[in-house]
Amino acid sequence: MPAPSTAGSSPSANSAGSAGGGNTNGLVVCNEACGIRDVWASNLEDEFRTIIRVVQKYNYVAMDTEFPGVVARPIGEFRSTADYQYQLLRCNVDLLKIIQLGLTFLDEHGNTPPNYSTWQFNFKFSLTEDMYAQDSIDLLTNSGIQFKKHDEEGINPYEFAQLLMTSGVVLSDNVKWLSFHSGYDFGYMLKLLTDQNLPVDESEFFELLRIYFPAIYDVKYLMKSCKNLKGGLQEVAEQLELERIGPQHQAGSDSLLTGAAFFKMREMFFEDNIDDAKYCGHLYGLGTSYVMNGNSYHDEATPNNVALPATAAQSTPTSTNSAS
Repeated sequence: MPAPSTAGSSPSANSAGSAGGGNTNGLVVCNEACGIRDVWASNLEDEFRTIIRVVQKYNYVAMDTEFPGVVARPIGEFRSTADYQYQLLRCNVDLLKIIQLGLTFLDEHGNTPPNYSTWQFNFKFSLTEDMYAQDSIDLLTNSGIQFKKHDEEGINPYEFAQLLMTSGVVLSDNVKWLSFHSGYDFGYMLKLLTDQNLPVDESEFFELLRIYFPAIYDVKYLMKSCKNLKGGLQEVAEQLELERIGPQHQAGSDSLLTGAAFFKMREMFFEDNIDDAKYCGHLYGLGTSYVMNGNSYHDEATPNNVALPATAAQSTPTSTNSAS
């Protein structure tokens, strides 16, 4: 999940090479064999018919996105570092397009469905027409993202949004969303679902989240209460002794690992019972959460926890899921 670089965590694009390098055919085979279903425009409707059935039993949905980095930064005065972070997120989500979305379905015990557990949606994206940060494109290319196929066979975002809206996956109190450092992920999801730019005010952003995603658990936020857990998704997974399935820096594999991390952390650090009032609805690094049970909870990121501003000239987005 490319995101603004944080101090001391800017690995080169080649850091993803061990996850599959440029052998895209091999990665496709690996995805399917690992239970990760690639979705393009041609099979979009068929796969949603399956998802509608799956989510009725497997209502914990782990999510990750891949997007083309960070190309702009906001100018002006900001109320706090957290306010700056939201405005940075907003201006880049408004300017850029999502490339890939991974959704992994699990039941309340962390079990996955038979056959496919994960759907990896590949959106229309053109390297000749759409904006991007080159470092992010290099990293994603090395991870097996097939940009030529995205351009020719990618999913139309509007058609995807129409199907998602009627699938029972969003707008449902029964669905629990699992993510990792996911402000940008949910920013792109809201842009897809509303077909509009993000709200100027962060509190309105969280109100929209409450409507479309009533229950969110950000694993990076949960880590605040987990002694000795630190780093990005890959590092956390190694500390939890979880094995990655599928290629790193692709949304399907990252969403699957996010789901596994949540359930392992819930067992190890929370005695299988997470306090919704304390943790539900918070996104790591952003300054406001939405209202839960009539109470408003606020968490302002400190300067040590927020990403440094990235410029268009030196935006070296890293995956917060795997490297930061």
